[in-house]
Amino acid sequence: MKIYTKTGDAGQTSLVGGERVDKNSSRVCAYGDADELISWLGAIRASLEEAGDSALDTELRSIQEDLMLISAHFAAGRDIPRLAPIPAERVAFLEAAIDRMTDALPPLTHFVLPAGPRVAADCHIARTVCRRTERTALGIQPRTEQDNLGLKYINRLSDYLFTLARFLGRETASEADKWVPQK
Repeated sequence: MKIYTKTGDAGQTSLVGGERVDKNSSRVCAYGDADELISWLGAIRASLEEAGDSALDTELRSIQEDLMLISAHFAAGRDIPRLAPIPAERVAFLEAAIDRMTDALPPLTHFVLPAGPRVAADCHIARTVCRRTERTALGIQPRTEQDNLGLKYINRLSDYLFTLARFLGRETASEADKWVPQK
């Protein structure tokens, strides 16, 4: 099977279920941004693999799986019986992970400028892509219940990625690069 179909050469693609839409439609942009986010998480996982951190690698892989499902729902536009629903408890999973990492960190008393180590900087890039994914997905109209749950998950994921960046910075004994507004 060839990877190219030539059916998108005129700027349209098919959603899950067959509906044809422009490639710059809000749904296509939302699942495209989610795809970029999934890739950034893969880059973070590669860095963690090099460091031998299998627990965080497993956690990030499960987040990638969640994003694949959310992306599929963004690409559907309606209920598709063969597409599993997004488990609502996955938002609680992110919250528990945020709380676990936060408990190991000093209180946040300042703004943070993204910096090293590299894996922490990559977490900040993933966080900004996550925020863009959220903004793009807000443009989906009409939104399904699954779209709304995906938005909630993505909102929480950006908090997770910020906390993960701080956590990984602390794990490598890197001082956070503080930003304090000048008077």
